Amino acid sequence: MTETSYCTPLVGLDAVVLDIEATGLDSTTARIVQIGAIKVHGGVIDKYRCFNRLVNPDIPIPPSSTTIHGIADADVATAAPFKDVWPELRDFIGTSILVGHATAYDLAVLQRECQLAGIEWRPRHALDIRTLAQIAAPTLAGHSLDSLCAWLDIKIEGRHTALGDATATARAFLALLPLLRAKNVRTLAEAEAATRHAIERDAQAAGGLMATFEDAPTGKATDEPDDKVQGPLMRTDTYPYRHCVYEVMGMPPVRVSPNDTMHEVSRTLINRKVSSAFVEIGDGRHGIVTERDIMRAIASRGADALARPVADIMNTPLQSISDQAFLYRAIARMQRFGFRHLGVHNANGEIIGALTMRDLLRYRASSAIALGDEIDVANTVGELSQAWAKLPVIAKELIAEDVRAFTIANVISSELRVLTRRASQLAEARMKDAGHGAPPVPYAVLVLGSAGRGESLLAADQDNAIIFNSGEPGGPEDRWFEKLGRHLSDILDEVGVPYCKGGVMARNAAWRMSFADWKGMIESWVRRQRPKDLLNVDIFFDGIPVFGDVALGEAIWEHAYACGSQSTPFIKLLTEAARIPGGQAFTLFGGFRRDEKGRVDLKKVGLFPIITAARVLSIKYDARARSTPERFRKIAAKGAASPDAIERLLVAHETIIRSILEQQITDIADGVPPGNKVATARLDRAQRAALKAAVADVYIATDLVGEGRI
Repeated sequence: MTETSYCTPLVGLDAVVLDIEATGLDSTTARIVQIGAIKVHGGVIDKYRCFNRLVNPDIPIPPSSTTIHGIADADVATAAPFKDVWPELRDFIGTSILVGHATAYDLAVLQRECQLAGIEWRPRHALDIRTLAQIAAPTLAGHSLDSLCAWLDIKIEGRHTALGDATATARAFLALLPLLRAKNVRTLAEAEAATRHAIERDAQAAGGLMATFEDAPTGKATDEPDDKVQGPLMRTDTYPYRHCVYEVMGMPPVRVSPNDTMHEVSRTLINRKVSSAFVEIGDGRHGIVTERDIMRAIASRGADALARPVADIMNTPLQSISDQAFLYRAIARMQRFGFRHLGVHNANGEIIGALTMRDLLRYRASSAIALGDEIDVANTVGELSQAWAKLPVIAKELIAEDVRAFTIANVISSELRVLTRRASQLAEARMKDAGHGAPPVPYAVLVLGSAGRGESLLAADQDNAIIFNSGEPGGPEDRWFEKLGRHLSDILDEVGVPYCKGGVMARNAAWRMSFADWKGMIESWVRRQRPKDLLNVDIFFDGIPVFGDVALGEAIWEHAYACGSQSTPFIKLLTEAARIPGGQAFTLFGGFRRDEKGRVDLKKVGLFPIITAARVLSIKYDARARSTPERFRKIAAKGAASPDAIERLLVAHETIIRSILEQQITDIADGVPPGNKVATARLDRAQRAALKAAVADVYIATDLVGEGRI
């Protein structure tokens, strides 16, 4: 490739956007079953120049793969093998730059196919839109093709077909170009340099990779500390803190009947190339049987064991974890139980996937990663507080690893929600011990405010509410939940999450009602006449159920959005409140306006206007979401704001969160109670300039609220 071509603007590239479907996800063993490609020239997709071929992989296609892409053995029985398809694909690509999503996998599979066919493989320049999206929108919660297309308002036609995914990737690539330009990534050379930097940074983060899971004689993951590690925490591998279970789980899970014989199940495990199967007992209950269980049965009972039903050896109940949980929680769960397999459930408790140690890249959990599981199993306030005290140490490690501040806030929020859930369980136990019995009606505990949004930092206090199925104010149900709310608040305060100064706690009647009364309260909110009458209504729209009947909590949240978005007076009232200045951030000469301690309240002059604008606009446009970034993206998708304005706000949001978090970590280490004020003198010149630029961009949020578009 000539030097001149490296200077070609991305919008001017001759590119081929490529996608393959294969027999599996392991590039060292996968074989191609379909290739799709489409030409992009001068920033335009040439829909008439596309490549779409089925390929005979010469091996059976696993049913699990067919479930994803829909291609079965019969579909490729008469298709040409790769060696016959390659010349046509090679000519189609020509000298074009390759573009794809997670291109490393596609290129690795193509290279292996060439090697198997005895074809010379020549490395090709390629751009990965997953990495480019991380560069263009680092605060985006996920960078999967589905996430990117949803964010960019791109409809995927023919998902998990090679040509369908290639076309969607091409559209996403073109949609990213303006955002990349805003990051000063305009040419092919700049894109490749930015990609190398991103990969190197990830590689540096992976430098902290800890020892892998090993098959210890006990069947448990080894967890002996490294003798060279100093301090309370090992160098943290940040991958488990940045990715969720749904990203690595296997789906759909293999299911068998309790009456199936061990021989039948063994054959299923071999054919599906998995090491476990879930046994469907009935009534939503599951057990699990693994290849090791069958081997042990044969060892103890002989070959006759193969004729016995798996119900004889299955383990029940099946241990499972939420598909939305961070991977470090799954690692900790496996460590605690000594398991190699977990079920994965969705928000409704339905088993939708399976997770194995192999899926987790054989990570070993440190004491830091075990935090979440320590909270889950803590039986006393002391144990809870010991687990909770590790959070600042983890946050410090993640900051040092240059993990995005919003991701760290999400981790903190996740643990605060888990802490509230566990405190609710302990509160219920206290109620029973005190002779008050079980809950009189179904109910849900909601976490409100920053924890609900996934944006808590290290100075979080309590913001919670209770919704119970039925009952009158002051009635027996309400009195029961008042006691529960008091226990809940007391436990959290003891652990280290202080009482809310504004009284937003389920122990108080204003935040503890029946479902019908909550609906009535919401409907009264939308009839308010003055901004000051709103009180804390805004944080209710950030609420998320963390314990009990989750459907109750979600239903009331949906009702709040439905009512709010349909009430023009309510929206005007919220808008008026959001337009009230949070304070002057700068002096007449352009410096930060600091208090007597040399600090700037970044929540007041920075975060609050951004968060409030996102919330108000999400209600106005019925863009139902909880986190600030997701709200802004949905608002932009509805045409209520320009992508450039949203990107600037998200960068500002990230920068301000990082500044507050770093200050909180420093303060905690110095024995100073953490808050939202930052000592700007401790920042270097570059940090101070970045923070000034971020706070200066806050005006975009208030303008968006006032004008509806910028």
